[in-house]
Amino acid sequence: MIEITPAVQIDENELQFEYIRASGPGGQNVNKVATAVQLRFDVRNSPSLEPDIKEQLTLRAGNHMTVDGVLIITAKRYRTQEQNRLDAVLRFTHLVEAALHKPKIRKATHPGVSAKAARLFQKKRRAEVKKLRSYHPDDWE
Repeated sequence: MIEITPAVQIDENELQFEYIRASGPGGQNVNKVATAVQLRFDVRNSPSLEPDIKEQLTLRAGNHMTVDGVLIITAKRYRTQEQNRLDAVLRFTHLVEAALHKPKIRKATHPGVSAKAARLFQKKRRAEVKKLRSYHPDDWE
């Protein structure tokens, strides 16, 4: 069991790992050994998550989510399968943990009367400064 919080736990059997060849450091080894890890998690059909958490996870996953509702996380930062597997699981837990927090709803506000007055005053002062900089040859003769 992967424990995200005491209330939310995901069974490790729900995670599927696929090992692929990775680009990057590793020398000759990179061409022979499949060290990169693709973690797949079926969000839609997971019994471990509540529907609202699934919705938030789908929104936060973005391009990592397939049309079928499968979350794919690719880890190829390290040179070994074990480290990449741990990295993929860690990134997955952070993503699920972020999905647990509901986004704060923005409340629309309006500027106050004094803020509007101050803004207009600043605009008028700036306009006067610019007006004084203008050059009209007729005024000099």
